Amino acid sequence: MKSKDQKRKELEALRQELEKSPAIFVTGYEKMTVHQDYELRKTIRQAGGDYSVIKNNIAAKASENLPSSNVLNDLKGMTSMAFTTADPVALAKALTTYAKANPSFTFKAGFVEGRAIDITSIQDLANMPSKEELIAKVMFLVNSSAQRLAISLNGVVRNLAVALNEAVKEEKFPQG
Repeated sequence: MKSKDQKRKELEALRQELEKSPAIFVTGYEKMTVHQDYELRKTIRQAGGDYSVIKNNIAAKASENLPSSNVLNDLKGMTSMAFTTADPVALAKALTTYAKANPSFTFKAGFVEGRAIDITSIQDLANMPSKEELIAKVMFLVNSSAQRLAISLNGVVRNLAVALNEAVKEEKFPQG
């Protein structure tokens, strides 16, 4: 059995994680094997997240007066939590992919960027393009616009040079 000091440290560590993590996914892990748990933790680490099994009452106490408290107050059953300070889309994708392959892993709720989300919203989040994909798309759009501008300007300058050359040939401008 844990001492009061150990419980207090655990509570404080969880509170610090909740304060710094903009994305939290509350999950259930009932009937998972040790191997499945190991694979889950590995998947979450690869997505840039952390994972821990939590006691429901400690989660409720740790989230008091925090925005995530409405998600962590009335938890029931065996509960775990995946959280990240990085890309919430990448973690949501990793978790939903894992949940499809392992039905014993379930979602209870989520908290992303200051608001509670339900299971359907977690699926929607997982279907979004990742941060890297969005950046690549924006860079492509910026680059293609700049490229089109450069081609247009190059065409105007070329046409001006041709017009000036023709004017000189027709002796409309004196050479020299």
